Amino acid sequence: MKSRFVLLALFVPLLATGSQTWDAKVTRERKAVLDSISENSMRGNLTFLSSDELEGRGTPSRGLDIAARFIAASFQSAGLEPAGDDGYFQKATIKARGSDDQVPVRNVIGVLRGSDPKLKDTYILVTAHYDHLGMKKSGEGDLIYNGANDDGSGTVSVMELANAMSKYKPRRSIVFMTFYGEERGLVGSTFYGKNPRFPIEKTIADVNLEQIGRTDDLEGPRVNAVSMTGEDYSDVGKIFEAAGKVLGTGVQRHEKYSDPFFFRSDNAALALQGVPAHTICTAFEYPDYHGVADTVDKVDFANMAKVDRLTALAIMMIADAPTEPRWNESNPKASRYVKAWHDRHPG
Repeated sequence: MKSRFVLLALFVPLLATGSQTWDAKVTRERKAVLDSISENSMRGNLTFLSSDELEGRGTPSRGLDIAARFIAASFQSAGLEPAGDDGYFQKATIKARGSDDQVPVRNVIGVLRGSDPKLKDTYILVTAHYDHLGMKKSGEGDLIYNGANDDGSGTVSVMELANAMSKYKPRRSIVFMTFYGEERGLVGSTFYGKNPRFPIEKTIADVNLEQIGRTDDLEGPRVNAVSMTGEDYSDVGKIFEAAGKVLGTGVQRHEKYSDPFFFRSDNAALALQGVPAHTICTAFEYPDYHGVADTVDKVDFANMAKVDRLTALAIMMIADAPTEPRWNESNPKASRYVKAWHDRHPG
C-alpha cells in the first residue's frame, strides 16, 4: 500500500479543469492521514451506533440524543473546534410523531481550522445523517431499524475522517457535521442550509457520505468502487476521479441512480443554497434497505476504509487548492444550482 500511493502519485499529480488545478499528490502529510484511517475504529463506533440500545435513532428519540452525544465526544477527542450554538450542537426543534409537541434535536458540528491566512475563512463540509427510522410500533420479532449502512456507515466515516485529519494542516477550513432528520425529509440539513454556522457564500463544497458500508448492491457487487450523485454537475466529480486514480479506487457513474439520487440525500439542501454538494455512495439499493436487517455484521469495513481514504484525499485536494470547485454551467441539469451560486455571489 505504501509504495502504491507514492508510485501512482508520481504519474497523476495534478488535475486541471479550465484554469483550476487540484493537486492529487500523496505527500508525506497526506499519507499519514490515509494510513491512520482504521477499520477497527469504524467497526467499534458503528457497532455502538447501530446497536439495539439506540433503538434505531429515530428523529426525535432517546437513541438519537445518545448518538449526538457520542459523535460530539468523538469530535472533541479529535480536537475539532466546537462549531454549534451550544458547543458541538446546533439546536433546533421538531414536531414529535403523533403529537403537536416540539422537541429538541441537534446537528453535530466541529471544525478543523485552515492554516492559510487568505483561505482559512472558506469551508469544505464533510457530512452524513446520523438518524434512521427508529422502531416499529408493533409486531413480532425484530422491531428495531438499526440503520448500520443507512447511514451509520456515513456517520462513523465522518468521525473517522475528523480523527484522521486532526493533525493535518489544510489551507482551507474543513467542517465535519452530522445531521438529524434526513429520514423525515432532509430536515436537519435544510435547517443548516437556512441557518448556517459558516457563511454559505464562503462554503465551497459539501461531500456527503451515504450508504458506503455495504457492497452487495442489488445490481451486483460494488467492491473498490463508488458512485457520486450528479458527478458531472460540478468539478467535484473530476476531483474524486483524480483521487481514485491515485489510490486505485474506481469512481463510476451509476447510469440508473447517479442523477435521480442527487436530490434524495442531504447534499441537496446545500446544493439548493448554491454550494457544489454531492453524495458519495457505494450501494444505492441493497438487501435490507430500510429494513430491520440493516445490521453491522453485513458491513464491509475493509472496503469502507478504501472509500474513506479516497474521500480524505479528495477533501485535502479541495482544501489545499488555490481555486474553488464550480458548478458545470454547460450542464442543464445543474442550472438551478448554478443560479443559486450566482445569487450568492452577485457580480
